[in-house]
Amino acid sequence: MRYLHTMIRVTDLDKTLDFFCRGLGMKEVSRIDNDKGRFTLVFLAASNDVESAKENKSPTLELTYNWDPEEYSGGRNFGHLAYRVENIYQTCEHLQSMGVTINRPPRDGHMAFVRTPDNISLELLQEGEHLPPQEPWASMPNTGEW
Repeated sequence: MRYLHTMIRVTDLDKTLDFFCRGLGMKEVSRIDNDKGRFTLVFLAASNDVESAKENKSPTLELTYNWDPEEYSGGRNFGHLAYRVENIYQTCEHLQSMGVTINRPPRDGHMAFVRTPDNISLELLQEGEHLPPQEPWASMPNTGEW
């Protein structure tokens, strides 16, 4: 397992970038503007992690800016922790055997979401290529929020 990123939702991307980049010296290593989803993702790395973040896409801080105004309360601005795993199906099966709810099953062989005992959202991502879809994951519905 390898730590990937922590995601936070932001209401003013420019102010937030100014805080993290000019204020703390972090560097922008990648950006995704999604017109269809109406959001922007900006990945920042601490100055000593820039090369690793560019090469491995980790460790980073993911800033999620939703283009449509949204008021965040109750911790929604903190999104999730993310980890890359060797086999997403085996990891989800193991967690499920421990009584963990798979909130967003790995239907695509690539991504799943679960929650910690304290209800913090955790994103699991498949290392390397997506695995071929397989049951029971391929047809399993989402459960709750993730």
